[in-house]
Amino acid sequence: MSGLFQDDPPTEDLPPPPPPDGPGLFGDAAPASAAQGPEAPPEPTQHAQAYRVLARKYRPTTFDDLIGQEAMVRILRNAFALGRVAHAFMLTGVRGVGKTTTARIIARALNCTGPDGTGGPTADPCGVCDNCRGILADRHPDVVEMDAASRTGVDDVREIIEATRFRPLQARTKVFIIDEVHMLSRNAFNALLKTLEEPPPHVKFVFATTELRKVPITVLSRCQRFDLRRVRMGELAAHFTRIAAAEGVPADKAAIDLIARAADGSVRDGLSLLDQAIAQTQDTVSEAAVIDMLGLADRGLVFDLMEAVMGGQPRKALEITDLAHERGADLGLVLQDLLELLHTVTRLKSIPSLRDSEELPESDRTRGAELADRLSVPALGRAWQMLLKGIGEVETAPDRRAAAEMVLIRLCHVADLPSPGDLVRRLNAASGGAGMAAPVASGGAGMAPPPPGRGAAPASGGAPSSGVRAMASGGAAAQALPAPQTTPAGPNLRTFRDVAALVAEQREAMLHAHLLHSVHLVRFAPPVIELRPQPSAPRDVAAKLAALLSEATGTRWTIALSTEPGQPTLAEQGNAADAERRSVAAHHPLVQAILAAFPGARIDAVHDSRADAYGLPNEPVLDSAADPPDMPDFAPPDAEPTEDMEFDA
Repeated sequence: MSGLFQDDPPTEDLPPPPPPDGPGLFGDAAPASAAQGPEAPPEPTQHAQAYRVLARKYRPTTFDDLIGQEAMVRILRNAFALGRVAHAFMLTGVRGVGKTTTARIIARALNCTGPDGTGGPTADPCGVCDNCRGILADRHPDVVEMDAASRTGVDDVREIIEATRFRPLQARTKVFIIDEVHMLSRNAFNALLKTLEEPPPHVKFVFATTELRKVPITVLSRCQRFDLRRVRMGELAAHFTRIAAAEGVPADKAAIDLIARAADGSVRDGLSLLDQAIAQTQDTVSEAAVIDMLGLADRGLVFDLMEAVMGGQPRKALEITDLAHERGADLGLVLQDLLELLHTVTRLKSIPSLRDSEELPESDRTRGAELADRLSVPALGRAWQMLLKGIGEVETAPDRRAAAEMVLIRLCHVADLPSPGDLVRRLNAASGGAGMAAPVASGGAGMAPPPPGRGAAPASGGAPSSGVRAMASGGAAAQALPAPQTTPAGPNLRTFRDVAALVAEQREAMLHAHLLHSVHLVRFAPPVIELRPQPSAPRDVAAKLAALLSEATGTRWTIALSTEPGQPTLAEQGNAADAERRSVAAHHPLVQAILAAFPGARIDAVHDSRADAYGLPNEPVLDSAADPPDMPDFAPPDAEPTEDMEFDA
């Protein structure tokens, strides 16, 4: 160990002194060799600025920036203009609609002094004075924010009460913002009541809550209440489009609409989803990317699924779910999408004016309106109830996919279930007694007929019931049935199309779908109909049709099954008629002139007011696929464009 006056140790054993970081003791500059020598460490790189999420970056700072809250903004502006600002506000609404943001804007409006420092309370804070900048930066000593979700006790409220006794340090008014105020305990609310009722003149309270019912009425009665509503989807989509443009990120309209729908009225939720969508893409925020991000099924796929389900096509419905599953969609979410679409269709059915509303996407207004026209309210209501129950089953099932498919299969067969009104009518008819007695069949004494619309076991001798004759070689009947019993005239069934329309009116969707796509008419001679069913048709289609016609007309109908080719199905006839109409329209001179003037234009659909629901002429004609379809007249076929016809591309 070296003594006090011993020589210093060698300098090579000591670390080098740190380079000077400023001028010398007497103001002279530091030597260049010391400050920037060859062995001087490089200048430290400046850290990149931390990324701010879109929800914080684009948080509103003035009342004009708030979207979807016009009523509240109007009232607050008038209150500041008239000098009638309340001492306590209660802001309520779902998450992400702007409750805390509004509270901070109110705090700035109360304390703004203007650019020159002489301004008073205003609904348009300047944003440049010390108070505005301090509140914006969340560091103003006179604006206190408390999260009641973590500070729920009476001691926390007593701190606020104690702070109200002192005047503001810098601002004009002390503002206490209590978020999630419904989380305060009962004792905390009671401790706040007296101060809330008679606060000092320099104190304002702003409360925010998502559970207004949990706030005591004694607190509500002391506050001016504002209900911040969910932001409409159209406003959200426009807002997100502006933000995407400000960020320099192109986004498809369909993708923005999906994000706006998923936000469910919450601006913050939507901005978080938009932030996530931008982060996962390298160029454009596309619809496919958003669908993949949200785990949703394509909207068109949901429409296809609903058409298959409500049309009684389980095979097609399961094919759609297989496709959605391959794309990574959760079938539980697919059912929820189907439930939401069912609600939209029901609204379109109940409120026709929504078909012109810009709040709905184009696909909902077009395809949704078509479904609303084809479906009845009872059918929509039953489907809603079954979907609600089915979604609960999916959440508790060990295999979500299997449970979802079972729900869809049940929905496809929901048309076979009688409505409550039908049950009441059948019960009333059954209580009539003699009117329900059935003729006694040979070898089956006392056997009553099967319920309408259901198959039954054959009577003695193997003859099928419900007026159906078994198919034999060449289409011959194996056994004749008793002579039909006529009753007072029912529906006028002149063609097989009238029969199909009657089935649709009886809300037998499954049977109606099979009559359209799965059977060929061989002979129509009421009350006898000969049909050739396709292999895909159910075995009891003839029995169900016979039972339905007998019940609807009061006449015993006979549905014979044949092996003759017969006519094309009603669907095939309708498609052929539509193709013929398109062909006639495409060869019309006027249409050709329009197509030539507008490159890329195409014929989307040809509507004939004289055609029925199946696209066939609605005039009394024989059922034949060879009948040429009528075509609405545009102009004489040999017409030529006149000199004053001008088409601008």
